Amino acid sequence: MKLKQEFITHQTDAEAVLIPTGKAEFSGIVRGNRTLGMILSLLALDRTEEEIVSTLLERCDAPREQISVDVRKAVECLREIGALDE
Repeated sequence: MKLKQEFITHQTDAEAVLIPTGKAEFSGIVRGNRTLGMILSLLALDRTEEEIVSTLLERCDAPREQISVDVRKAVECLREIGALDE
């Protein structure tokens, strides 16, 4: 899966934002923390959920279980708004 081109991402030090273009069916803004920003940046390329979890394990000081839950929630949200190519 990867992020559809109809969505633009922006990240600051504290916040990640996902914005649909005019071609996207979703209208709104998704705001999240730095973890969401890392997930969105990883989804620039085709990746599995497990690949995202593994990469975040290398970058973050958090237990696998928590990272897995966070990734699963983010992916579910992105699916709901139609932001993923699968």
